[in-house]
Amino acid sequence: MHNANRRETIMTTKKTATVLKMPVSKRKADSTSERKWGKAVLAQGFSIVPSLLFKAQRRLQLKPIELAILVHLADFWWDPERKPYPSKQRLSERLGIGPRQVQHWIANLEKAGLLKRNQRYATHGGKLTNEYDLSGLVERLKELEPEFRQVEEEVTAKRRAVGKPGLRKRKADKG
Repeated sequence: MHNANRRETIMTTKKTATVLKMPVSKRKADSTSERKWGKAVLAQGFSIVPSLLFKAQRRLQLKPIELAILVHLADFWWDPERKPYPSKQRLSERLGIGPRQVQHWIANLEKAGLLKRNQRYATHGGKLTNEYDLSGLVERLKELEPEFRQVEEEVTAKRRAVGKPGLRKRKADKG
């Protein structure tokens, strides 16, 4: 019997092989992302990109195409233990630029220390697509995070101070 208001999933434990019925969270069906983007759009997949990458674009001296390449590489990076390995052709189709341009911009990102290209080989010795190590970008963002957090905390403190009574008087007393 199916109850539309209550979803269940069946879980077995290895030790006892007991079947436990556990309610499935409605979080997925009612997610904020689904409400914003729609279920059909999200069914095509999604990726997680830290907002700090966008906030730090100028600080990292990233040109728009370089940022776009990094975002596309992040879209292929599903498992932290497995680096993304899209072909230059696939990236070029997504970005609307030629494979040679993709290669050029990736080389720039590598020179900047934000990514590293690693060659992959098939068991028979033939070349496969490169894998892209984004640990340089991750480390750079981790280095920048305290500065961005500090600025946000200062802005928040100023916003709160503006809302308190007597701000003009306090400013006049200082000046």
